[in-house]
Amino acid sequence: MKPNSTLLLRIGIAIAFLYPPIDSFFNPNAWLGFFPPFLLGHLPDAVMLGAWGIVEVIIALWILSGKRIFLPSVAATLSLILIVFFNIPLIEIVFRDVALACVTATLAWWSFKKA
Repeated sequence: MKPNSTLLLRIGIAIAFLYPPIDSFFNPNAWLGFFPPFLLGHLPDAVMLGAWGIVEVIIALWILSGKRIFLPSVAATLSLILIVFFNIPLIEIVFRDVALACVTATLAWWSFKKA
């Protein structure tokens, strides 16, 4: 599969992974609620949000690049599945992450089959 054939999927995933860290910079309280309770309190909230934001930006840019995207696609899939799992009470919000996880799993599958 040519890298350009997945361009729209990669752009969509990149947007989904770039928006939260940008918005969490301006509105951190809106995003802290998505962290599992057992993670809260060990680090300052700003550090935790910033560290996770860096991970999300790396995943987004790597997938967007179209180069060797198996690893970031797997990482994206796992993170999305965990977000849904730990936020089942918020399923009316995180249900979209199930669809995004399917897209990232498909990107991982395609890139694995290609290699």
